[in-house]
Amino acid sequence: MTTNARTMSAFSAYATKGLLLASGMLAAGIAVTIFFAPDAFYASYEIDIGTNVGLINELKAPAGMLLMAGLLMLAGVFKAEFVVPSLATATVIYLSYGLSRVLSMMIDGVPNSALVGAAVLEIAIGVSCFLGLMHIRRAGRMQGQANIGGTSNLVRGSADVAK
Repeated sequence: MTTNARTMSAFSAYATKGLLLASGMLAAGIAVTIFFAPDAFYASYEIDIGTNVGLINELKAPAGMLLMAGLLMLAGVFKAEFVVPSLATATVIYLSYGLSRVLSMMIDGVPNSALVGAAVLEIAIGVSCFLGLMHIRRAGRMQGQANIGGTSNLVRGSADVAK
């Protein structure tokens, strides 16, 4: 492998780790806030959840899933074997939230500007994670052509960075 390819591989590994760190911390942070301060979290979007126990319970249920997804995203920062599942999880979570918000805006109207901003951020993170997945897939395919049966240098680079 050339020096330029190794440098690009190391850069890609660090960029992927940074993306997973940011997406995982954001998802886990939102989930924890919903669990322990739902009133404050939703008030920031001008949503009053009041004392409706059923509503609070219904809002906390997906927060559990979001927390687990965020922890899986963070696992990809520390263990190379979790990079692909972490990126796939982040892609699905963020794009599903962002695109669902867009669909809701088309059906129900435009909400508070903070929710519009959340949709933009979620779509941007989701697309970035998807592009990271495609980069790993392309690098693996190129590595497989150059070294049949060998380990992908991008994954090896991720393992080196994870240490």
